Amino acid sequence: MSAARPLTTLRTIAAVAALPLLLTACGYGSKATEDAERPKVAAGAKKLSAGEVRIGYFPNLTHATALVGVQEGLLQKELGGTAIKPSTFNAGPSEIEALNADSIDIGFIGPSPAINGYTKSKGKNLRIISGSASGGVKLVVNPEKIKTLDDVKGKRIATPQLGNTQDVAFLHWVAEKGWKVDSQSGKGDVSVVRTDNKIAPDAYKSGSIDGAWVPEPTASKLVSEGAKVLLDESSLWPDKKFVITNIIVRQAFLKEHPDVVEAVLRGTVKTNAWIAANPAKAKESVNAALKKETGKPLSAKVIDAAWPSITVTDDPLAATLQAQADHAVDAGLLKEPELSGIYDLTLLNKVLKAAGKPVVSDAGLGAK
Repeated sequence: MSAARPLTTLRTIAAVAALPLLLTACGYGSKATEDAERPKVAAGAKKLSAGEVRIGYFPNLTHATALVGVQEGLLQKELGGTAIKPSTFNAGPSEIEALNADSIDIGFIGPSPAINGYTKSKGKNLRIISGSASGGVKLVVNPEKIKTLDDVKGKRIATPQLGNTQDVAFLHWVAEKGWKVDSQSGKGDVSVVRTDNKIAPDAYKSGSIDGAWVPEPTASKLVSEGAKVLLDESSLWPDKKFVITNIIVRQAFLKEHPDVVEAVLRGTVKTNAWIAANPAKAKESVNAALKKETGKPLSAKVIDAAWPSITVTDDPLAATLQAQADHAVDAGLLKEPELSGIYDLTLLNKVLKAAGKPVVSDAGLGAK
């Protein structure tokens, strides 16, 4: 990926990164909020080829680009008189369903549901058009029971859900250690306990799990309960980079309204640059957006501990998408997917060139 743009470390943003592989939960549930507060359109602003663009994202900090871009009006500014209709989702399945049902046009989502959405539609419904975030996943453990990585054998380790991206990553790591685990039951040399992120802290406090391979801020919430970070997943990837959030689009919308898609991408590129240049303000913006969407911001203790492990990036880190798919196949959780054509980075690279930034690679998986 020699043409890839370097990542910008997000010093002020935490991550909630639940990335489903078999269309499993990407967050804390599956309900979409269809009538989120709309950004205001400037009076007299010129509309593009569509009167509105419906954008889906999660109230998770791995979706900081969307949260900040909407909160600060950076996306709306690029769209002019074309209004944003935001919808928030707590899980990959509901967002993919919304995209398939023509209820949203563009979505921020993890690579695994993107893979599934693409393959289940036989490559006919979505395209990945940009990256958004990388990193933010850790193995945290009870330090009284687990002191070294080898001590994980024989213990009870939580992952968010069967087949989700952290589940696959943990199963892959276990296999690399030479240990055996049945991927479906979670039984074997390590007990894989599928536990929703929102109840993982209580499960840890009760002693029903000895640790967890989880995204932020769940990892930092566990640390606040006495757990210790034993491994950061980024250390297992080349250059410590792996995709956690992509931007996808309905192919029909891309074909009919490329000017709108390009405007959104100008907005996301500018938003990522704004986050990098204004880390303190970005932190405040994300928490303000979370409070608006969920009714409760993250505590300073959790967000301060979690934010250094995530990066915002325009680069979709395409090679790591293929690797994640390969890991799922090896674990027996996914049939060999045909990913050729899943990316269309044409408009993103046009925007990056215009901004004087290096173009990014689709790792040979681009639309022909």
